Amino acid sequence: MKLVIFDCDGTLVDSQHAICAAMEYAFTSLEMPVPPRADILGVVGLSLPQTFQVLAREQPAAVQRALAEAYRTDFPGKRAMPEMHDPLYPGIAEVVTALAGRDDVLLGIATGKSRKGVSRLLDREGWQGRFVTIQTADDNPSKPHPEMILRAMAETGAEPAGTLMIGDTTYDIEMGLAAGVQALGVTWGYHAPERLIGAGAHAMAEASERLLAAVDALLSDREVAA
Repeated sequence: MKLVIFDCDGTLVDSQHAICAAMEYAFTSLEMPVPPRADILGVVGLSLPQTFQVLAREQPAAVQRALAEAYRTDFPGKRAMPEMHDPLYPGIAEVVTALAGRDDVLLGIATGKSRKGVSRLLDREGWQGRFVTIQTADDNPSKPHPEMILRAMAETGAEPAGTLMIGDTTYDIEMGLAAGVQALGVTWGYHAPERLIGAGAHAMAEASERLLAAVDALLSDREVAA
C-alpha cells in the first residue's frame, strides 16, 4: 500500500491572504512593525511558536507567545471574510479525488495548521474520510522534524519505500528526507522552486495536471530500488 502525504497551506490551498492579514493584526496589536510579506510567506508551514521565533527573533519569548495568541485570536475572523477565502489551487480537487479512488493508495496530511483548521477545510471540501491520517501542529513537533511522517506511517502501516511527502516549502522536503521517504516539491506555493531543489526534492511538479504522474513515477522508482 502506498501512502501519499500532502502539506496543506501552499500545496492544497492558497491561504496567503488570510495568513498575512492575521500576521498584520498580530504585530500591529502589539505596536510592532509588520514583517515583509515575503518573510511571512517564507515561514508558512512552521508551527506558530517556531513561526514567531523566526519573525520576532529579537523579541523575548513572552512577546513571541503574545504574538502567537494574537494570531490565533484574529485568524478565524479573517477566514470569515470573503476576500480572505483560501481556495484550493486549480486542479487539486481532481487530484485528491483520483488518488482517493485508488485501491493502492492511502492519503494523509502533514501540516503546521491546527487540527481545527484542517477539519474546517475537510468539511468545506467534503473531504472527511478521504485522508486516513492527519498530522497537525497540535500534537507533533514543528516541521522539518520527521515526527509527522513517522506517525502517519505508523498509523497506516506504510513503509518508507511506499511513502511520499508532497509540499511547497523546504520544511516539507527536509521533513520527508529526515523520515526516509520520497519528497515531491510543487512550484505553486510559497517557496521558490530552486529552494526546494536545493533542499533535496526528488522531483518537482510544475502544475497539478502533472502531479499524478510525478507521484506514480517517484513511488515506482523507490519500490524498484528497494
